[in-house]
Amino acid sequence: MANHKPQKRMGSPKSKPFQPKSSKSKSPKPKLSQSELPKLKSSGQSSDPNSSRPKPQRKLSAQRTQRSAKVFSGAAGNEGYKGKKVIEVSGTGRGEQNQTPGYRGGDRPAPGAPSHFTKESTDGDSDLIYGRHTLLAALESERQLNRIWVVNQLRYDPRFHSLLLQAKAAGVVIDEVDYLRLDQITAHAKHQGIAAQVAPYSYLELDTLLENIQGLDHPVLLAADGITDPHNLGAIIRTAEALGAQGLVVPQRRAVGITSTVAKVAAGALEHFAVARVVNLNQALEQLKAAGFWIYGMAATAAKPIYSVEFSGPVVLVVGAEGTGLSLLAQRYCDQLVSIPLLGKTPSLNASVATGMALYEIFRQRSSTSVRQPLPQHSFHETSLNL
Repeated sequence: MANHKPQKRMGSPKSKPFQPKSSKSKSPKPKLSQSELPKLKSSGQSSDPNSSRPKPQRKLSAQRTQRSAKVFSGAAGNEGYKGKKVIEVSGTGRGEQNQTPGYRGGDRPAPGAPSHFTKESTDGDSDLIYGRHTLLAALESERQLNRIWVVNQLRYDPRFHSLLLQAKAAGVVIDEVDYLRLDQITAHAKHQGIAAQVAPYSYLELDTLLENIQGLDHPVLLAADGITDPHNLGAIIRTAEALGAQGLVVPQRRAVGITSTVAKVAAGALEHFAVARVVNLNQALEQLKAAGFWIYGMAATAAKPIYSVEFSGPVVLVVGAEGTGLSLLAQRYCDQLVSIPLLGKTPSLNASVATGMALYEIFRQRSSTSVRQPLPQHSFHETSLNL
């Protein structure tokens, strides 16, 4: 019988001899007696003698590291966090790399908003006026202008052409620009194709205003108490000048002054209307009383309607802000409070509208004749309002 040798399997790994593990054997843990266990527990120590060995720190995931990153505003706060990702945040939460050069955090303009004004329109000793009626009145009154920006279509308009030539001869710089450039200069205001750089508005002193109207028999002045809306103030000036009032008194604080918006809404009335600015409006009312004026305040809660009051002699009409109305302190300085009766459901009127109605009643009573005069015959275009 033939001897058969065992065949080796293909691909079977070679057997390796058994190699024992490291000869270093762990020392057996010392056994503690039952009497020593309570002492260890009370002292907070572990019964394991190897517990004093420091444990290796676990590596945090990237997500957890980012979640635990702190926010620092300076380089000194980065100490102790070397090797970790530090997030620096400023402004509105955007990083330094996302900020536009030249703007601090939170100061970036909104999309579509005008950029910072150029030096031409932001001189510290200048102001802007714009609008066709405003500029036309300024040119006709020969007001001192430093620079004029005008579009090509308006420069050769018959109403402006000769006046612009006179202004240029007087030394005013005339720049012909497009509408986009005017939008940038006026911060997207309704400029109507023309704007000018002028000196800040020159307010009158109250004494100077009283001297200018000293020769009049029945002067009418306005006093604005806390009006902060430039559109309301501009409309009041326009209406007051058109009806024949001689001036306006405005407070220096907590009220709007003469701005480019006020001049635009006034539509040229500022060139023929005096505005005095005072530190304390109530003291100014006392000074006007001493000068012989009667002070009438407009208040919605007044019991006496305006048509029942006889407005004779020098008159000061005090108008309050829309919404809050005439302040209680200003009411105490008035000789009489009057109201405009309202028959509809609307509880109040716009400040400029109420002022116009009151002024009309004052000048209606002062009319030289009670007979209604016929209106002059003009075409529609000549009598239409310039809104």
